[in-house]
Amino acid sequence: MIDIIDTPTDTTATDTVADNPCNQSLSVVVPFYNEEENIKPFMEEVHAALKDYPGQWELIAVNDGSNDGTTQALDKAVAEYGDHVHAIHFARNFGQTAAMQAGIDAARGDLIATLDGDLQNDPADIPKLIVALEERDLDMISGWRKDRQDGAINRKLPSRIANWLIRKNTGVYVNDYGCSLKVYRSWVIKQVHLIGEMHRFIPAWVACVTSPDRISDMPVNHRARQFGESKYGISRTIRVILDLLAVFFFMRFSRRPGHFFGSIGLFLGAIGGLILTYLFGVKIFMGEDIGNRPLLFTGILFVMTSAQLITTGVLAEILTRSTAHAKMPVRPSANAPAQRGWSE
Repeated sequence: MIDIIDTPTDTTATDTVADNPCNQSLSVVVPFYNEEENIKPFMEEVHAALKDYPGQWELIAVNDGSNDGTTQALDKAVAEYGDHVHAIHFARNFGQTAAMQAGIDAARGDLIATLDGDLQNDPADIPKLIVALEERDLDMISGWRKDRQDGAINRKLPSRIANWLIRKNTGVYVNDYGCSLKVYRSWVIKQVHLIGEMHRFIPAWVACVTSPDRISDMPVNHRARQFGESKYGISRTIRVILDLLAVFFFMRFSRRPGHFFGSIGLFLGAIGGLILTYLFGVKIFMGEDIGNRPLLFTGILFVMTSAQLITTGVLAEILTRSTAHAKMPVRPSANAPAQRGWSE
């Protein structure tokens, strides 16, 4: 679910560290799926929001295999606004996570902002998030749809359940995990590789790269959808629970899977051992027949399961060590010399 990749060592736009947001180039990444009617007003709002942005910026629109007129609308926007608007067209629908990852991979800015293309996120909040990111010295800041303009049952309820589950299990206390409006330092988010439907867990994945203390949120504007149809519903809560199990495992045991499998194996082995010890005492000291007791088979099952889990843990440790090639994330420094020296 997450790959920690080597931190870039060359001096590029992705690892520039600046103390002033004026010096930061910005990449805005937006996934689109069947949002033909939203593209024109979206482009207008983004350009209006960033017209006074002091640094360079680009817009990366990822068309996630739309089957309406989204492709033509995006190509028209590129022709109208210029080469700082870049469109990526998927051959088929791969999902929001894949679209977001493709945009992040293509981004060149020191900062990367993501938001939905349905106009429910307000592009005018992007500069405010950037200012907050710099003033609070954060690596990631997420929008919080405090006054959310969605249906109570089909959108708000599943979102609240999902947010509570994620916060309790990851320890990363962001109020609104589902808000796509976020701003990251490029060197951080580019070390996270998103697959599946893991876009809703981005703060948790980022916490694997940087300190959770450098992840925060702030209230942002949220608007009711004007065009198109929502792609979400209450059914996603089940998927969130399943994905959360994977997040829990990777956050705590990705580099020591033997502890996960071994702990469960030792627990079951201890229970099975106690059961078999008890039955051994019943047989030897009380002379009772234990061959037909269900407890005997339960004890044997626990011991065998324990052996399998411990063996699985050992194999997982071997695989982790044979494939572990990534370096630990290192924060870029503006004061680092081009070459290291020696004391003479």
